[in-house]
Amino acid sequence: MSAVHLEPGDLEPVVKRLRRAQGQLAGVLNMIEDNRDCGDIVTQLAAVSKAIDRAGFAMISAGLQQCIRSEEDESEARERLEKMFMALS
Repeated sequence: MSAVHLEPGDLEPVVKRLRRAQGQLAGVLNMIEDNRDCGDIVTQLAAVSKAIDRAGFAMISAGLQQCIRSEEDESEARERLEKMFMALS
């Protein structure tokens, strides 16, 4: 199976999402340390989780575009992309 290597420009949106998630996670840690309401903490944890999931999907989307441009065997590409999607579920 061949690997997909993404261009740095393709990763900019992913990095932005992950930096946002990193900030949200730091906020969650502060909320826990400040003994904030459990419901508020869970809500923020859900937001962090969603941001990380979206970063993963953005990477897969960029990878899919690379696969379409390359001449990789269709069944190999499908199997590899399916594995990536399943890793996020």
